[in-house]
Amino acid sequence: MKVVIPLAGKGTRLRPHTHTVPKPLLEVAGKAVMDYVVDDVLERLDVEQLIFITGHLKEQVEAHVKRRYAVSSVFVEQKVQDGTAGAIKLAEPHVDGPVLIIFVDTLFDADLSVINERPRADGFIWAKEVEDYQRFGVIVKDGEGCMQKIVEKPRTPISRLANIGLYFLRDQRLLFEGIDDVLAHEPKMGEYFLTDALQYMIDRGARIQVCEVEGWYDCGKPETLLATNRHLLETGRALRPESAADSVIVDPVRIEPGAEVSGSRIGPNVTIGHGARIRGSVLVDSIVGADTVIDDCKLRDSLVGSNASLRGLRGTVWLGDHSEVAVGSGGND
Repeated sequence: MKVVIPLAGKGTRLRPHTHTVPKPLLEVAGKAVMDYVVDDVLERLDVEQLIFITGHLKEQVEAHVKRRYAVSSVFVEQKVQDGTAGAIKLAEPHVDGPVLIIFVDTLFDADLSVINERPRADGFIWAKEVEDYQRFGVIVKDGEGCMQKIVEKPRTPISRLANIGLYFLRDQRLLFEGIDDVLAHEPKMGEYFLTDALQYMIDRGARIQVCEVEGWYDCGKPETLLATNRHLLETGRALRPESAADSVIVDPVRIEPGAEVSGSRIGPNVTIGHGARIRGSVLVDSIVGADTVIDDCKLRDSLVGSNASLRGLRGTVWLGDHSEVAVGSGGND
């Protein structure tokens, strides 16, 4: 099968980090967000080709994919940000059979084996039951567990099954016919939505089964990226240093090889990139990028990019790559 991965967004909610790094390549628990998803798909499914719809900082995405993955990959630039339907339309010349579509703003615990186990299904859409259903597009299903429609941000609890942005569709011709129909009409809120193309398919008889995921972890804004970092450290991504000099390590943490920690208290829920140097500091619930130097800081709930330098800071900071901030000795506790 072909796998389409739209990556063109600018990641504005994660600025300043996304000024220099595309959102899918931001690291959480020591690994790029995109790689968690792509690694899982390549391990579980027979993938013929990866199709990346790129945009912001596209050169970094292409270099990363070519360096990391041996599978055939193509890159198509989305020059006009006109929505999810417009993004998938760009993949049409490369899609000649069943297709898996993945939006990698989130990580998920999804059972992809149903694709092979249920060969007669026209497709699958994965969902997660949530309490705050008003924030999402929710899926309404029929008595046989197939999607009837998606309702964006409903005011009443018509459904609590949130669409997580993961789809498998066997009939690519009907999919692109639906996308063409969507693009032929006026956009909604300035965008063309892929979910409207799915509705087109359903209205013409397609049976798209709804599959619930066990876990769904957002990586689209700083506070949720930190929460996902915590989850990943708690479930297998932790890595303690062999030695940490005169420091206290509070599990779970991930301290990459080559990082140096001295006279500090690190954790819980902290990831530190390779080559970073942490001296005389306290870090809690934070992510620190590679080759960053932190001296005499007390930080929590912070995102610090790579090659940064911080001294004397207290509290919470979101600093991008190559930042340099220092305050007078002592600071305020």
